[in-house]
Amino acid sequence: MHRPTSYHTRQGEAILAYLASLEGGHVTVEQIAAHLDGQGAGVGVTTIYRHLDKLAADGRVRRYTLDGAAGSCYQYVDDWTPCREHFHLKCEACGGLYHLRCDTLGELADHVAQEHGFQIDPMKTTFYGLCRNCRARDGEAAT
Repeated sequence: MHRPTSYHTRQGEAILAYLASLEGGHVTVEQIAAHLDGQGAGVGVTTIYRHLDKLAADGRVRRYTLDGAAGSCYQYVDDWTPCREHFHLKCEACGGLYHLRCDTLGELADHVAQEHGFQIDPMKTTFYGLCRNCRARDGEAAT
């Protein structure tokens, strides 16, 4: 489903194209700026935020606010984007954000809803820790 954005500029289209190219991946404003700089299309951070705000308001981009230190990351939204149905893992070392599809967590969410009357929102539920690569780099067993 294509939603028209009210903010069509070359810069906005470059930002949207980059997000779409990530195929559901998450990215920070700083990563967007670095990518655009590398493409020779430098765009200021303030301009990127302005475009992302408009794209989020139009429903074309999803904003994840993870914690005060790391700020937000963004994801392109398309009809196939399944982020409403799963939780996320955030690596505290590298900053990576990973999708977590896990039946056990779905059962936990069901239990909390049925037994405690509380609906967990997977869109806003993120587990923090260390990813496999960072654990391996730090000499821990990467299980």
